Amino acid sequence: MPFTDLGDVTIHWHEDGDPAGAPVMFLHALGLDLRIWDSVIPLLPQGLRLIRNDLRGHGQSSAPRGPYSMGALVRDTERLMDHLGLKDAVLVGLSVGGMVAQALAVKRLDQVRGLVLSNTAVKIGTAQTWTDRMGAVRKGGIAAIATPTIERWFSRKERATPAAEQVRQRLLATSPEGYLGCAAAISGTDLITPSSGLTLPTLVLAGSEDGSTPPDLVRELADLIKGARFHMIRGAGHLPPVDRPAEFAAEVTRFLSAIAHDGAAMPCGSGCGSGHSQGHLHGHAHRH
Repeated sequence: MPFTDLGDVTIHWHEDGDPAGAPVMFLHALGLDLRIWDSVIPLLPQGLRLIRNDLRGHGQSSAPRGPYSMGALVRDTERLMDHLGLKDAVLVGLSVGGMVAQALAVKRLDQVRGLVLSNTAVKIGTAQTWTDRMGAVRKGGIAAIATPTIERWFSRKERATPAAEQVRQRLLATSPEGYLGCAAAISGTDLITPSSGLTLPTLVLAGSEDGSTPPDLVRELADLIKGARFHMIRGAGHLPPVDRPAEFAAEVTRFLSAIAHDGAAMPCGSGCGSGHSQGHLHGHAHRH
């Protein structure tokens, strides 16, 4: 799998789909890695260039000494996209990945033409919440927060599933330094002012059973961004790509289809909206 050295950090990334296709970039949640998209990627339309990466301190990316800032996470994504030549991409960001996507859209309009913001907000948690959580990790490692995290992320009936157990194992494998670094970045971030100025096409997704970013909090984000569409995935927790991948992929496909109809840039075939479109590219659209 490819690695890109950005100087202060090495980012691990993976590419699927058509290298010449319209780019869609995926940004994962705290404590996990690019594999949270594994069940979604095969359900998306053909003809897209699908890029996903591990955030600094996560997965196979390097874990520089923390704490990290949101600005650093945004710069990592910005520099990786520049390295890969990505312009006019749709960013799909979940949780902290959604915060990075919002901030990058404000900073680099040339890189971002649309947003899918899943289970995220302009501000997540309180300073005290993050202080307590980081203190627990410093004292007892990731294991100290694994069980309460799974309880927030999955509904009661989903916690015993193989998917939830797989997420737990990936969480436990996360570098404590990387977790603490990104937790500090989230703790210090409030995007209400910059995100309220966003006007690009945006889909905001929530899970009805999400204990980390409850639907009402996520809906506030949708209300903040002009023209954003809100959709709640029933039965989903904090990680719809894991516990409801088919519906997640269908909503993303429907959003890409809407952009295609607006500007003829994204694939759209007879299956648009189903998660199995077979269309191909027709150039790039202009955002308005």
